Amino acid sequence: MTLKLPMYMDNAATTPCDPRVVEAMLPYFTETFGNPGSRNHAFGWAAEEAVDKARRQVAKLIGADRKEIIFTSGSTESNNIAIKGAAYMYQNAPAGSDKCRGHIITGNIEHKAVLDPCKRLEKEGFEVTYLEPGPDGIFTREMVEGALREDTILVTLMWANNEIGTINEVPQIGELCHDKGIIFHTDATQWVGKMPTDVNTDNVDLLSLSGHKMYGPKGVGALYVRRRRPRVRLVPLTEGGGQERGYRSGTLNVTGIVGLGAAAEISLQEMDSERERLLKLRERLEGEITKQLDTTQVNGHAQKRLPHLTNISFGFVEGESLMMACKDIAMSSGSACTSASLEPSYVLKGLGVGDDLAHSSLRLSLGRWTTEEEVEYAIGNIVEAVNKLRQLSPLYDMHKEGIDITKIEWQAH
Repeated sequence: MTLKLPMYMDNAATTPCDPRVVEAMLPYFTETFGNPGSRNHAFGWAAEEAVDKARRQVAKLIGADRKEIIFTSGSTESNNIAIKGAAYMYQNAPAGSDKCRGHIITGNIEHKAVLDPCKRLEKEGFEVTYLEPGPDGIFTREMVEGALREDTILVTLMWANNEIGTINEVPQIGELCHDKGIIFHTDATQWVGKMPTDVNTDNVDLLSLSGHKMYGPKGVGALYVRRRRPRVRLVPLTEGGGQERGYRSGTLNVTGIVGLGAAAEISLQEMDSERERLLKLRERLEGEITKQLDTTQVNGHAQKRLPHLTNISFGFVEGESLMMACKDIAMSSGSACTSASLEPSYVLKGLGVGDDLAHSSLRLSLGRWTTEEEVEYAIGNIVEAVNKLRQLSPLYDMHKEGIDITKIEWQAH
């Protein structure tokens, strides 16, 4: 097989749309173009039927009822609706009161689409506890239990981290929240479509997902809102035509929704075999790089990680320089939403990784079309680039001579 360059290993940022998804979407651009809200003619009926089918497909992927699926523009919007909508619904004190409007628990290494809504709620009188994970990057039931208060109304923790792939104890945390009568939301953007999901046995009340993370189109996602045991209610953030049970007014993106449904169905069918294949590729990638290069570490828990995602730190190498040296491999130095920043990853710093290693980290995320040949090329290319960059580093020479660089006292001139 001829290797095609550049190659794509940034599937945690976005995935290519599966050709089968595109095929399913095409008729809804020009042929079946009706508004699903137009219930007085055949064009509207056909669009509504397509939306209902997609709703069933997404619901099946996560073990939900179709009536519990709210279509959105993606996980960022889903997170905002879930977090703010639940906070406003279950608040303890009205806006403007000098009393706490409610206590929320989240993590300090969540995606910005969770952290920023929480910060907004803090300005409005809610109190937020930001849990800190251990070096393994995992949030546990015990951590959440230790942070609970009498006025806790919401816990929001991602299922799997978008930068390091670590998997949190979501079913156990959800069980704790249910026992205490607290709403539990999870940002499952990186999880859904790759790993088995059942919102009932996993004790999830609110779940966010996005189409473009699982080979569907960009600009479409969904929010799962539990209807029974407990019945979760939200305060809408936008008002208008009352679409999507009133939680998300606006004309539905039928084409995108059809694509999301098709992507969900394909992911469910191929999940087991794909998970096994990607895990082998990831283990090969990590194993060879860490074997061939010293002062290299894989970030996050050794086993409790997504099968397709790895985050590796390379001592004595600057991450941006390494990416430039490996320009034929599309990868990232952090979340796609923050990769333009020159600051070290706040996720890695949250794990206790020092600035030097945080600055020298790469995230590689494999996907449906990643091949063994591509992985072998990536191994060789990265190892060669790291070795060349280290040849230019006097600090690496000192390290090889056995000098403890952390104990050197540098003098300014």
